[in-house]
Amino acid sequence: MKALICNKPFEFSYQNVDIPTPKEDQVLLKVSAVGICGTDIHAFAGNQPFFTYPRILGHEASGTITAIGNNVTNWKVGQRVALIPYVSCDQCDACRSGKTNCCEKISVIGVHEDGCFREYLSVPEKNILAIDDNVDDISAALIEPFSISAHAVRRANIQPHDDVLVVGAGPIGLGAAAIAAADGANVVIADTSAERRQHIEQQLKLPSFDPITEKAENYFNGKLPLVVIDATGNQKAMNNAVNLIRHGGRIVFVGLFKGDFSISDPDFHKKETTLLGSRNATYEDFSKVQQLMAQKKLSASMMLTHTFDFEQLAEIYAEQVVNNKSLIKSVITFK
Repeated sequence: MKALICNKPFEFSYQNVDIPTPKEDQVLLKVSAVGICGTDIHAFAGNQPFFTYPRILGHEASGTITAIGNNVTNWKVGQRVALIPYVSCDQCDACRSGKTNCCEKISVIGVHEDGCFREYLSVPEKNILAIDDNVDDISAALIEPFSISAHAVRRANIQPHDDVLVVGAGPIGLGAAAIAAADGANVVIADTSAERRQHIEQQLKLPSFDPITEKAENYFNGKLPLVVIDATGNQKAMNNAVNLIRHGGRIVFVGLFKGDFSISDPDFHKKETTLLGSRNATYEDFSKVQQLMAQKKLSASMMLTHTFDFEQLAEIYAEQVVNNKSLIKSVITFK
C-alpha cells in the first residue's frame, strides 16, 4: 500500500509499505477519507510539541473493514466505520471513571503512533464506530472534530434556550455552535474574520459578530450569555472570557495555547464563575455526532471548505493546506 510519511518538518514522501495484518483484537480498515487537523499542519511545520519523526499523520478518518482479528466478534468485513483515534489504557483512574478522553497514558493515532495518511490502517476494535448508510465517507471523517465540539458542549451542560456564545469560528468552534444549536440553545458566534462570519451565515444560519467592534450583549437582548465556549486557543481571548459571561455563568476552554492564562479573581468570584477545560472526546460524544449526522442536523458543509486527493497531497500540502488562509477544514479522499 501507499503511505504518506512526514520524515521531518516540511518533508513528505510517499512510500510503499506492507498492508498491516490486524492483531487478535484489531480490525483492518481500507481508508476512505481523512480530515486534516491543525495538529497535522503544526506537525508538518515542526510546531507540534512532544512530536517525533518520521510519522504518518492523520487521526480523523472513515473507512471500510476489510479484515478482522481472531478475537473480534462484534464487527464484520464490509462495515463502514469512523475512527475513534484515542487509544486509552482502560486501567488508570481517569479511564475507570469513564473519562477515557483524558487517559493518563493516552496514545492518539496520528500523533503518538502512526495514523491515517495511508491506504490501510489496523486499529483496535474498540476504536471504531459504525456509521449509518446515509452518512457519507467525508462526513464520517469529520465525526472526530465534531465530537471534540460535542464534548465541549456536554461539559458546558447546555440546556434548551440557554444563551451561548462561541468564541472562535475554526472547525471546533463551528462544530460547538452547530451542536449547541441542535440541542436547542440560543447560539451566537464571535470571530474577527469577515470571511468566516460569511461562512457562518451561509452554512450554519446562525448570527455572528466581530468582537473587536461589537458587544455580545447586542445579540442576547442586552444581556451577557450564560455560557461561553472559547475555541480560539488565543491567550488574549481566553483571559477576557470571564468578562463575557453573566453572573452565575459558565466558561469552557476547548481551545488551548502553550502558556499561562490570567483572569481577574474579583471578577471571577463575584460572578461565581464555573470554569471548565475540555479535552478530546468519548464514545458517547462520537455516537451523538453520528446520530446528528444521520438525522441531518449536522453536515460536513458546516466546517468543510476544501477536499484534496491523497495521490496529490504531498506536492500541494504546503501551499494549499498550511498556507491557505481561506481554508477552514479540509478532507483527503482516496480512490
